[in-house]
Amino acid sequence: MLKNILYCVLSSFLFIMLLGTTEAKAEAPGDLFSESVILIDAKSGNILYEKDSNRSMYPASITKIVTAIIAIEEGNLEDIVTVSKNARDQDGSRVYLLEGEKVTLEKLIQGLMINSGNDAGTAIAEHFDGSEKAFAKRMNDFVNENIGVEDTNFVNPHGLFHKDHVTTAKDMAKIAQYAMENDKFREIVSTKEMDWVGEGWETTLFNHHRLLWDYEGTTGVKNGFVPEAGHTLVTSAERDGMELIAVTLNAASKYYSYWDTMSLLDYGFANFITEEIERGEMISDTAGREYMLAKNIFVARQDKETVALKVNKEKDLVVKVGTREHIKEDVLVEQEKSILTPVPSAASSNINGDAGPNGETEAKTSLASTVIIFLSLFLLIFIVGIIQKRKRRKKLQHRYANSLVYSRRNDYNR
Repeated sequence: MLKNILYCVLSSFLFIMLLGTTEAKAEAPGDLFSESVILIDAKSGNILYEKDSNRSMYPASITKIVTAIIAIEEGNLEDIVTVSKNARDQDGSRVYLLEGEKVTLEKLIQGLMINSGNDAGTAIAEHFDGSEKAFAKRMNDFVNENIGVEDTNFVNPHGLFHKDHVTTAKDMAKIAQYAMENDKFREIVSTKEMDWVGEGWETTLFNHHRLLWDYEGTTGVKNGFVPEAGHTLVTSAERDGMELIAVTLNAASKYYSYWDTMSLLDYGFANFITEEIERGEMISDTAGREYMLAKNIFVARQDKETVALKVNKEKDLVVKVGTREHIKEDVLVEQEKSILTPVPSAASSNINGDAGPNGETEAKTSLASTVIIFLSLFLLIFIVGIIQKRKRRKKLQHRYANSLVYSRRNDYNR
């Protein structure tokens, strides 16, 4: 009896513990130290968690993500850069370049991203555009036109404080997502250590992003700090084919930024999966027009969430995941109707289906075509019926003739 009671108590306790674990799995991260944060799925761009992610903030050295991806995509990595006095005298963290030192562009990018070298950032900017100010314009044009961010403004290539040098967590997540699609960028930001042999400094560089050592699956990208910005951190991590990007801005210490980042990543990996929807999927809008998915897309969802596809008025794809909606632009192709139900031309109808100046003529043409096809089908059926009727009549005549012959033979045999 006592054993049964003990068994029931233990079973109940385990059930409560498992239930509590299941509920905790679905919960969002608890109180976070950083002022502004966001977590996105890198393949789909879907937002999985955010807190004040649109707030204007100072980025500090995560600015260097933009400097690096521009240098990789728009420069020649084998170019030789001559270091200026201005670059040598730059404040903050450095790789101790000397005036007149000649360094490859690739090595400057490595010093920029692995050791957060502000002097390397200035040298890159001057190599491209002659000054930090001119390069900052390139940076702003790049993120606006290539990535589509709207709330970011850079005034230098390294992130040293300026009151007009601002971004948001959401914009930095988009920038990191874009940059991590470049294999060379991904290779550099995932480098844990490298030998540095320069004219003014010989050492081993250790990546300032400590989660490359301390969090399983981390693949990049950059940390930062200036007093006005607090501690900032952009992190990408990959597990079981799913890659996440977390951004934390203005934490009081680097340990708080790492803690927040790990909490966000744990939440994402525990609660979401990335699902691929293959091209060729057909979707109809509210007016009945059909659209085909022209390329594969990715969607991040929780286990029990359903995915629904819709088309909005702008002919963009709306992906509804549970209660969240995501807009995918330029992924749909409108499909033409058959001849029996032609799609009105742009000249004869508007987006709401109203008839244009030639609508009456086209309607008559459509009606005439339908009548002709109907009459042709009716005539064909009539002719086939006559032919079959004649065949049946011949068969009956043949059977009747055979029956007469059979009857005469029987009379003769009698």
